[in-house]
Amino acid sequence: MSEEKAAADAPEKQIVIQKLYVKDASFEAPSTPEVYGKEWRPEINLNLQTKNKLVNENLREVVLSVTAEAKLGEQTAFVVEVHQAGLFLIAGFTEQENQQLIGAYCPNMLFPFAREAITDLVGKGGFPGLLLQPVNFEALFVQQMEEMAKAKAESAATSDKH
Repeated sequence: MSEEKAAADAPEKQIVIQKLYVKDASFEAPSTPEVYGKEWRPEINLNLQTKNKLVNENLREVVLSVTAEAKLGEQTAFVVEVHQAGLFLIAGFTEQENQQLIGAYCPNMLFPFAREAITDLVGKGGFPGLLLQPVNFEALFVQQMEEMAKAKAESAATSDKH
């Protein structure tokens, strides 16, 4: 079979956002109202996680979970968590390309929506707006793949010794 024929027979590559939605959101301000009287110089801890599941052959749900905790010393001012989800039609890509799309491209698409939801919740909680800085999901994905490869190599080296 010629390369041209193989390319013609290959499925067309496509990624299409089918739907964007907030799957879950929560806001807690355990130290109110006392915290409102303090100087606002919080330490912000941010946690990002992604999960995904296959809905059908080419449809995948990707969920980006963003948790931000603001502390003033030992006191928690607020904890906000948003699970921003999207349904993505992903077709025609290799398994490796799919992993990169799910691990980097989709979270990049979801993050601005999660950031907006977090900013709104924090403001409605009576706190100065929290504007999260952009995140390089490509770099995080590469780092995660490198860590997994290293762990796999260390595991193989350990099992070879036994």
